[in-house]
Amino acid sequence: MRIFAIGDLHLSQSADKPMDVFGEIWLNHIQRLQCAWQDTILEDDWVLIPGDISWAMQLDAALPDLQLISELPGKKMLLRGNHDYWWSSLAKVRSVLPPEMHALQNDSLSLGVVTVCGARGWNCPSATGFSDADEKIYSRELQRLELSLKSAAVDTGKLLMMHFPPFNERGQNTEFTKMIEQYQVETVVYAHLHGQGQKTAFEGERNGVRYVFVASDYLRFQPKFIM
Repeated sequence: MRIFAIGDLHLSQSADKPMDVFGEIWLNHIQRLQCAWQDTILEDDWVLIPGDISWAMQLDAALPDLQLISELPGKKMLLRGNHDYWWSSLAKVRSVLPPEMHALQNDSLSLGVVTVCGARGWNCPSATGFSDADEKIYSRELQRLELSLKSAAVDTGKLLMMHFPPFNERGQNTEFTKMIEQYQVETVVYAHLHGQGQKTAFEGERNGVRYVFVASDYLRFQPKFIM
């Protein structure tokens, strides 16, 4: 078994949302993603998808996008992003997923030698435009992150999947990173950033934790090998 990750698929099989309006990097991105995935992923592999999966507004409208993902090789683990409006409740999402797909939301899934935890995260304090409303969501997401980490098996390594980066745009430590270190997470994968924002993405090791940035346009739609 191998684990890969790629986030921000931004699929739109039932929505009129062409991604190439955001730049040439997005031209034919679905076809490029499918080709790279099929060339890389084996049936026993896991692919982590940390959010912004579909532009659909309702679960029924997201089904074609979920079907597209299900037809690709490997097993998939999904996490909600800030644009996944179709993800209304975890129970409803899980009810429509095929056996090879699993949804995480403030909980975890053991894969044997490693447990994958999942929490969305949010904009961090001291980020540009951080507001009182952001502070409330940030505090709530901290609680949800702890729920996810507490649910992990104690005798395995921990791999955390987040949608938002756990840092602010200057790469400063936050309550997210403190909690990640407290619970001895080994690897964090995250996405969310696009365009100029990708220049602020941190990759590498910090205080014993490895951080990997996996937004699909940054990866040129090639799933990233994690472990």
